[in-house]
Amino acid sequence: MRRLRLHTATLSPAYSGAPDAAAATRAMRRSARRISGSLHTFRAALDPLWADQLRAELAWLSGILAREHAYANRLTRLVEALHQLSGPALPAARGVRAAGESATSDAQGRAALGVGAARAGALLERRLTLARTRSHSAALQALGSSRFHAVADAVALLASDVPLAAGTAGRTAEALLEPAERAEQRLLTAVAALPPDDTEPYNEAQDAAWHQARLLLRLHRYAHEVVLGAADPALTGAGHALDLHRDAVEAAGAAAAAARTPRIAPATAYALGVLHADQRHEVEAARTVFRETWPYAAALSTP
Repeated sequence: MRRLRLHTATLSPAYSGAPDAAAATRAMRRSARRISGSLHTFRAALDPLWADQLRAELAWLSGILAREHAYANRLTRLVEALHQLSGPALPAARGVRAAGESATSDAQGRAALGVGAARAGALLERRLTLARTRSHSAALQALGSSRFHAVADAVALLASDVPLAAGTAGRTAEALLEPAERAEQRLLTAVAALPPDDTEPYNEAQDAAWHQARLLLRLHRYAHEVVLGAADPALTGAGHALDLHRDAVEAAGAAAAAARTPRIAPATAYALGVLHADQRHEVEAARTVFRETWPYAAALSTP
């Protein structure tokens, strides 16, 4: 609610703190996501109809507010990767060289990439900037809507009036502990079911399982904070790795979508293909980091 007041102040013509407006929007998004996740985990201790309705509205709000930030970060990530890839030499970890391939062909590949990188960057900037602009307009429209103000009113009541399920009053701690334990068990089960390390560099079919693990880790983190009053520091590294995994997956998808643009030059398509491959390598790297930082290593699948 404090961030909402700050965001409202930034809309005043006399206010000149644009970065504060973006920070306020991110804070509102995180709060909406946190409350929505907690309502999902602790639904059994709450009035289910009320919890489902408010959770759906908070999920709508969080999604609306997340898009602009996501498009901006994706563009920054892809443009920076293009600059790195089109430098004087391709990084050894990203360039896959067949046995016997000559240095001449490698130089030719770098030259072709350099030709297409600028055009690929311009194409990505047009596409993602347009998407970001539309998302910004949608967020402003949402924040001025009666639907949003109804959500804000419902959230304002949470500090004093949370509808509990029948029989929950007087045993709140016990009613919260069991759902929190289930959230942890769902996370452990999902991580144990993750596909083993795979030598295939472009296995997009496995992305969904990793995204699900990221979602469940976030729900577990929220539940841990509710029950114990603090975050679980053991999961910080693993959570960061899954965030990087999500970012790389979405960046790779954006590069692939741009490469499907009709009538683009072959050099542009080539640069976008190399960029897609680079981001898929980043996906694999994030999975490796997750396995190295996951505190319950015994739960991981082995090849």
